[in-house]
Amino acid sequence: MSLLFRMLAAVRRYTSLNSTWQVTRCASTCSSNPIEKSVFISQSTDVFVNLALEHWLYRNFDFSKHHVLLFWRNKPCVVFGRHQNPWLECNVQAAEKAGIALARRNSGGGTVYHDPGNLNLTFFTPRERYNRKYNLNIITNALFRQWSLKSVINTREDILVNGDCKISGTAAKLGKPNAYHHCTLLVNVNKDNLSSILERKESGISTNATTSTRSPIKNLCDINRNIQMDKLLSAIGWEYLRTKALVLEDGRYDLVEQQKGFKYINPTEDWFPGIDKFISEFRSWDWNFGRTPKFIVTRILDFPAHDGKVYRLNLSLEVQDGIVEEIRMSLPAGLVSTDFTQDASVISNIRGTRYDHEVTENIIAAIGGKTVILNTAQSVDENNMRLDKATLQ
Repeated sequence: MSLLFRMLAAVRRYTSLNSTWQVTRCASTCSSNPIEKSVFISQSTDVFVNLALEHWLYRNFDFSKHHVLLFWRNKPCVVFGRHQNPWLECNVQAAEKAGIALARRNSGGGTVYHDPGNLNLTFFTPRERYNRKYNLNIITNALFRQWSLKSVINTREDILVNGDCKISGTAAKLGKPNAYHHCTLLVNVNKDNLSSILERKESGISTNATTSTRSPIKNLCDINRNIQMDKLLSAIGWEYLRTKALVLEDGRYDLVEQQKGFKYINPTEDWFPGIDKFISEFRSWDWNFGRTPKFIVTRILDFPAHDGKVYRLNLSLEVQDGIVEEIRMSLPAGLVSTDFTQDASVISNIRGTRYDHEVTENIIAAIGGKTVILNTAQSVDENNMRLDKATLQ
């Protein structure tokens, strides 16, 4: 059987995610290209397991002569960057109510929504060979070779189609000796869920945390209905294997035969000793919420007093490592020892607790206040407020 027919037969074998992928091996590596390549496909759809697998490979694998492309998919979840605030980036309450996992990854960048219609790709190399453009061109070349779909890489290193519609976002982790670049591909994502879960619900948060840039998006299947998950995975995998390791040059089928090919991997302790520890860390509240950069939540409230008047005041919470450290209020003169004293103990008990949306609402309910949403033309009446801050210990 000719090489071409063997390759075509192999492609047909590899197009189903429910089948066992075969590993193509070469007895010796071509002397002009000593770096071998593998395509790994994770069998897990748990975001915390896949993040742990990615971290395990980054920490333990030797990529000096063996580059790896990892494919992984997740059940519905929200994944935010290492330096982001989840309460600012998505509708935390809606996600938790729907049973959608919230996960912090180890790389920077913005927040993304994953479901089975989203394909995640992680390109692993040594730090000195890290090359985002090379990796992104593997994807765009595969889309054009297989479906004649033209796409572009913008200055933010997103992949765009139809002018400004985003199909892929990107982030990276650079360490020593290893590095990885990972990105997403929107194949057939539930866009209604994406829109509602990534809607920013909480207001009044000030922080230095990285904020996401919102962009119009498009599913690949909406552009070409023949682009399906299994075919896309196969097309990108083969493009990766046929492209030379150090330059963006097509080595064709001869180069593919020198690679280690495709392999399903099972991210368990038996396969990757020590991965359970990483999984536990990625699942923990301390990592997903406790690593949030310091932020302040501010609310403007209308507060009815014993004299029948309604006063306007400010409520602010300082949150460090996900814990409410301080609660401050600007209180109208004369109310500290009357209307408000009876609620002070209730509010101060919240200090030192884990922050969530209900913390702020519970404080507002305790003092009988009502949140006021001001437009830019409105301002707070300073005659109704004390200028000094009362700190609740």
